[in-house]
Amino acid sequence: MKKLSVVARASLLGTCVLLATACQHSTAPSATDAQNVTTVNGKPVPQSRVDALLQQATRQGQQPRTPELETQVRDEVVLREMFVQEAVRRGLSSRKEYLDQIELARQGILIRELFVDYQKSNPVTDEDIKAEYEKFVAQAGGSEFRARHILVDKEDEAKDLIAKIKAGAKFEDLAKKHSKDPGSGKEGGDLDWANPNSYVPEFSQALVKLKKGEMTQEPVKSQFGFHIIKLDDTRDAKPPSLDEVRPQIQQSLNQKRLTDFRDEIKAKSKTTYKFQPAG
Repeated sequence: MKKLSVVARASLLGTCVLLATACQHSTAPSATDAQNVTTVNGKPVPQSRVDALLQQATRQGQQPRTPELETQVRDEVVLREMFVQEAVRRGLSSRKEYLDQIELARQGILIRELFVDYQKSNPVTDEDIKAEYEKFVAQAGGSEFRARHILVDKEDEAKDLIAKIKAGAKFEDLAKKHSKDPGSGKEGGDLDWANPNSYVPEFSQALVKLKKGEMTQEPVKSQFGFHIIKLDDTRDAKPPSLDEVRPQIQQSLNQKRLTDFRDEIKAKSKTTYKFQPAG
């Protein structure tokens, strides 16, 4: 299971905050309150609560702001005031469990806002994206190889298959019958086009030495077993356009900046606590 990102962890805590903060004790309207939605048992329900809840819903991209959504939110805010008043009447607001959850909620909102504010103050620019794309193109440059392989467990078995291919057996037929690679085996060993660096080192080193149409004369051992490799063709690498990978690059840069920001805070904070190594 993938780990949650920095922002996702903060947002998860913040979700609890939305419920907790909307259900705080009612207070008299301040000068900043444009109007009240209604009163419940004599206590005003300020419009600002409706606005805050609507902003939260649309901010998370759940749905667009519509008259129907506004009506649902107003209903929810008034219902919460009713429930909160009843909870207070029963003394629940002074319980330790409630106060502990309020503190977690407060922390969650502050953490979320911290990272959101940092991201707004340090946006990824077009220049940043272009620079990262140029690095990507440089790394993806060179040639791509279309290869086939047969993967078996034992070296003697691989040598026997090499002998059969030299004697006239078709590489593709033997791959379908003997290869233990479920993905390529049923395709006659075909690995499609790929940069050689995408393979394990032993495989890559053997592959780049081959010429078009050639096959390894000895089994190639790797962590997966023994390979027989055949090179079908080569071509110049064609990286995707900037527009195609722009969203992924932007997301990656954003995540890296947030991670660096998190690590910076950890590094400058004074504590004797020892964090567990990232697993």
